[in-house]
Parts: sequence; C-alpha cells; structure tokens
Amino acid sequence: MIAKNVEDAFNAQINAEIYSSYLYLSMSAALEGMNLPGFASWMRVQVQEETAHAMKLYDYIIERGGTVTLTTIDGPPTTWKDVTAVMTATLEHEQEVTRLINSLMDLSLAEKDHAATMFLQWFVSEQVEEEASAMEILGKLEIAGDTSGGLYMLDKELAGRVFTPPAAAE
Repeated sequence: MIAKNVEDAFNAQINAEIYSSYLYLSMSAALEGMNLPGFASWMRVQVQEETAHAMKLYDYIIERGGTVTLTTIDGPPTTWKDVTAVMTATLEHEQEVTRLINSLMDLSLAEKDHAATMFLQWFVSEQVEEEASAMEILGKLEIAGDTSGGLYMLDKELAGRVFTPPAAAE
C-alpha cells in the first residue's frame, strides 16, 4: 500500500507531467507558426513522452493500491519570441521537472518507501536525458547563429525524431 503523502505527491506529479505535455503542445503550435515544422514535430514527440510519464505514475499509484486524483491543468504560455526562446523555456521547464522528481525521490527516501525509490530512479535518469537534449539543441542553435541555412538543417534534423514508448517493465 502506498502512503497517503506519497500518493498525494505522485498525483501532483501526474498533474505536472500533463502540464508539460500541454506546454509542449503549445510550443509545437508556436513553432508551426514560425514555419519550423521539424522543431514542431520534435515538440509533438515531447507531448507523447510527457503523457507516457504521467501514465507511468498513474499506473504505479493504481498498482500500489492508491487512488489517482486528477486536478485542473493550468494553461501554458502560447507565444515565444523565437525558436531560441522556445528551447530556452524548454530547458528551464525540464530543470523544474528535475527539481520536482528530486523532491519525490527525497520524500520516498524519507518515508523508506523502497518501491517508490526504485520506481523513481527511471524518472531521475530520464530527466538527465531531457535536460541534455534541450541543451544540445540550444548549442546547435548557437552554432547556427543567424544563418537561415543552419536553422533549416537543424529543423530537418529534428523532424526525424520519433516517439519510443518506455518499456512496460521500466
């Protein structure tokens, strides 16, 4: 059985993951408006990833005999100055999610909830990947600078990303 305070914290993280999905969908729409379909496609994959993260948490709460409680999702921003602003906001958001995951890990350790600690290890590793991915794109944007050719090539590269669902056993 999952402790009530751990259950509540996991439910709050479901909300945060669904918000992330909603934020990235908004970013995808903004990037479409900037005529950057590859970046927009990359963000749509992020939407799928964040939804999968929420569902992992959802399934875990159920598996532990808890109750999933869904709450209101805040509306995300809808406009950004340019693609660099979008990717900077992405990195900042992922850093916040990392903070949230680390807080969940701290709680599970304090509660001596070893199952939750093991489960959350996947999310800790995932956040390292999420931040690194955003930093890599920001680095490439910096290299491209104001050249339209560099931005075009990066947009084409990002269009190739596909969603791979996390394994069920993870």
